[in-house]
Amino acid sequence: MARDIHPSAVIEDGAEIADGCVIGPFCVVGPKVRLHAGVVLKSHVVVTGDTQIGQDTVVFPFSSIGEIPQDLKFKGEETKLVIGARNRIREHVTMNTGTHGGGGLTKVGDDGLFMAGCHVAHDAQIGDRVVIVNQTAIAGHCIVEDDVIIGGLCGIHQFVRIGRGAIIGALSMVTNDVIPHGLVQGPRGELDGLNLVGLKRKGVDRADITALRVAFQTLRQGEGSFAERAERLTQDSDSAYVADMVRFITAATDRHFLTPK
Repeated sequence: MARDIHPSAVIEDGAEIADGCVIGPFCVVGPKVRLHAGVVLKSHVVVTGDTQIGQDTVVFPFSSIGEIPQDLKFKGEETKLVIGARNRIREHVTMNTGTHGGGGLTKVGDDGLFMAGCHVAHDAQIGDRVVIVNQTAIAGHCIVEDDVIIGGLCGIHQFVRIGRGAIIGALSMVTNDVIPHGLVQGPRGELDGLNLVGLKRKGVDRADITALRVAFQTLRQGEGSFAERAERLTQDSDSAYVADMVRFITAATDRHFLTPK
């Protein structure tokens, strides 16, 4: 399938444009960019840096993808941005390359929806099927696991991890790690329960949902520190969902945790 490149687009020498790509009016594609098959740049899109965009991803107007990090420590070193397949990157989204100090790679998974005006900063690691709503900022070095939804006008503090299947309510500032399937809301984000609606929509077995609810109560009211309570969870349950929660809590982190009220 032939490429469709508008005459007003600027494609710099060295850029790799696969078959089936569509590049609309007034787009700029830098010399180290690699666009996989079926990528669509609607119009007025800038893709620069050492950036790779996966198959069938669509980037909407006025997005800036692959620019240098917004980090004063950045000195022009070679770093990358890798975006997966079938993402929808809406208007005015910004995604930056990594930094040498953060591993040199910003990575976005597959099948995500990045709504208008949201930002993915340097060295962030974004999983699959993630939804980031309008005007939300993901700071540097954050880890957002699969199936996370982050509401509009949120701020995620640097180095924060958000576990698989969590949901963050709109207008929240999240300064500490969020457990898998957690529900966070409030101006200074508080862990307010589990994302039960998301679990049910995914068809998670009732027994696993019950096990997660028991685990959450243990984390909230059990004896010992938060980490000690988490380590005891697998003694009381054989649920894979609970095991994943324990994995997340006991892993290395640069932040504290949002703990149940």
